[in-house]
Amino acid sequence: MKNKIALITGATSGIGNATAKVFANHGIDLIICGRRNERLEKLKEELSAKVKVHTLTFDIRNKELVFEAIENLPSAFKEIDILINNAGNAHGLSPIDKGDISDWEAMMDINVKGLLYISKAVIPGMIARKSGHIINIGSTAGKEVYPGGNVYCASKHAVDAINQGMRIDLHAHGIRVGAINPGLVETEFSKVRFKGDTDKAATVYKGFDPLKPEDIADIIHFTVTRPPHVNIADLIVMPTAQATSTIVNKNL
Repeated sequence: MKNKIALITGATSGIGNATAKVFANHGIDLIICGRRNERLEKLKEELSAKVKVHTLTFDIRNKELVFEAIENLPSAFKEIDILINNAGNAHGLSPIDKGDISDWEAMMDINVKGLLYISKAVIPGMIARKSGHIINIGSTAGKEVYPGGNVYCASKHAVDAINQGMRIDLHAHGIRVGAINPGLVETEFSKVRFKGDTDKAATVYKGFDPLKPEDIADIIHFTVTRPPHVNIADLIVMPTAQATSTIVNKNL
């Protein structure tokens, strides 16, 4: 994987941040993307001793900024070998009749449209080189639906469908496409979902051992380092204590 370049969206925290660190430890050069420039620069400083790192600060919902950023990459970073579509969010946990429309729009804009924008910007280069690997970070919420999950689950079901369609459309170009679908991972996810209520967010992970971002990062690295004839198309991973989105063995 030496001299390979990976672009990771949502690299300022959680799974994206952990994946950048794992990739750097294995010599994969990085383009790290996110909205919080201070965090990106801190991560760049940490990893630059190991690999080449370029930062892109933009909101993935803004298609003009996405395409501009990819079009203006420095020459040393233009040939992206690996795309990790990690940026995503959840807002609220209300029943459909009480849902906040701005929350719905944020989830669809980031989880679905943002993934499409960055993919649309990167894929032509992969097609031209007849190589590349795209990992779409989905969720168990894309495989089932739970109370209050309505629009978030819909957005992740969309990621599941896009992943399948993308794999069909790109396989003839030698591009591998797959999805990693985690269950409960202890990140800033619940803090965002509950509007910064850290106490409420913490209860989500109490009483059992949730997955850690590093667990998913290791799986992503394993996936992208398989031999060229191997494509891990769709993978679900949950903590041992979790059976479904609503069945978790908690010792409280």
